[in-house]
Amino acid sequence: MAKGSDLLVAALENEGVKRIYGIPGEENLDFVESLRSSKIELVLTRHEQAAAFMAATEGRLTGHPGVCLSTLGPGALNFTTGAAYAHLGAMPMLIITGQKAIKSARQARFQIVDVVAAMRPLTKMTRQIVSAASIPTLVRDAFRIATEERPGPVHLELPEDIAVEEADAPLVPVHPVDNPVAGPLALERAAQMIAKATCPIIMVGAAGNRPRLVEPLSDFVRRLQVPFFNTQMGKGAVTGGSNLYLGTAALSERDYIHAAIKRADLVIAIGHDTVEKPPFLMGGITGGPKVIHIGYQPAQVEQVFYPDAELIGDIGANVTALADRLAGQVKVDPKMLDLRKSILEHLNEGGENPAFPVLPQRIVRDVRKAMPDDGIVCLDNGMYKIWFARGYRTHVANTLLLDNALATMGAGLPSAIAAKVHYPHRRVMAVCGDGGFMMNSQELETAVRLGLDLVVLIIEDSAYGMIRWKQAVDGFPDFGMDFSNPDFELYAKAYGAQGHRIKSTEAFLPTLQAALDAGGVHLITVPVDYRENTRVFIEELGNLPGDIES
Repeated sequence: MAKGSDLLVAALENEGVKRIYGIPGEENLDFVESLRSSKIELVLTRHEQAAAFMAATEGRLTGHPGVCLSTLGPGALNFTTGAAYAHLGAMPMLIITGQKAIKSARQARFQIVDVVAAMRPLTKMTRQIVSAASIPTLVRDAFRIATEERPGPVHLELPEDIAVEEADAPLVPVHPVDNPVAGPLALERAAQMIAKATCPIIMVGAAGNRPRLVEPLSDFVRRLQVPFFNTQMGKGAVTGGSNLYLGTAALSERDYIHAAIKRADLVIAIGHDTVEKPPFLMGGITGGPKVIHIGYQPAQVEQVFYPDAELIGDIGANVTALADRLAGQVKVDPKMLDLRKSILEHLNEGGENPAFPVLPQRIVRDVRKAMPDDGIVCLDNGMYKIWFARGYRTHVANTLLLDNALATMGAGLPSAIAAKVHYPHRRVMAVCGDGGFMMNSQELETAVRLGLDLVVLIIEDSAYGMIRWKQAVDGFPDFGMDFSNPDFELYAKAYGAQGHRIKSTEAFLPTLQAALDAGGVHLITVPVDYRENTRVFIEELGNLPGDIES
């Protein structure tokens, strides 16, 4: 016989869980005690929202659910943004929350809210555990549901009386699950469309950016020799250093990459998830390309995305089978590679500019120079995300983590902490706006306490810069977006970290490199010149001709 909390911890160990992020409360003290004598590490955070971002990031990097823990009521509700982040971003995650006893009510309704109901629209599964004997089965089912396509968060609520209830329940063994593959007729239909195309291109979306797909997708591109681009969350699934890389569709229209999309007569869309902002607008391309959707699940038909054919099932197996059928049959428009050169030249403009405050293009260029190929950059959400999506070249999968689904602020620093905890020997940098950083800045203490080597870059404009840009795009007066910041050098020092303020553009790259080399937690503040948002995204791109001269 074992008590429920012991069964839960044993079931998590059975699933290979190495750590849990979160903040305990009195309702899960039995679980914490069971955790104390286990092999699972408890990573104590300063806010539940940050713990959820950390768990989701671990799931994103590994394909295995990250786990987070909170108490009931207010603690559990602080997980809702993180649950939505994982749900929209397809990141496998297990959320564990506490609850008052369900067989008695000694504290009446104190702190009790219906967390299971609150989590229902934000998770793939949510359950209250009502029997200790059911715990091994529920945990195994939760991990299965979290990881099967489309991945996402699941939630288990453990009441305190179930945590102490004794039961004799064996663990459920983990078993491998293979995704189905497309049938021969579907493969033949897709192969014929690709073989008949005169100017095909490949697009890699969020669902193509799973850890297990790096090799099959990279091999598919190499074998077909077809130029490719990616969505924001598809970035890095195939190396950006390839001479077939066209760029990232960071905007939905009127960017340089869209000249290549307009030239194409077929887009092979691998893993496109319409939860992302559209990489191109099908309805806006008159006589535009046909689209083949290759995905784990059928395409979600939208006003701006409605494929002409679909190849459904295991993406890795399907693209390999497709490449086998297409040997020597694919035609590539040589002008597309000429166009590629022009696109990338435009995207590199401004990267060497010495102006101060620093141009966003220069920030992207210097971060890329400072980070090794396998270094991980975790972006928060702000205007700089578009600049990094367009201009930051990735050479290893999952080395630029950004969120183009929920697109919440406040996730950058927690994501970087999780990345560094999971990959202690790789260099990790969080890139945050001053607005997003302050939403979870308390996690600096977590990073310092864990002894992490972590660089946090704050891009400072003392405003909610992306909304200010949108305000200008829509023709509204500049209003309501400004705020003041603390002295970030002193702020870092208060947490036991090192603080740096960039006072010249020439000092930026050396400061980044020195901080990465020194180890410890470093907070670097760089003033940004966001007038480039108007100059590039409104004036320059707004005046693009119908095509780009190559």
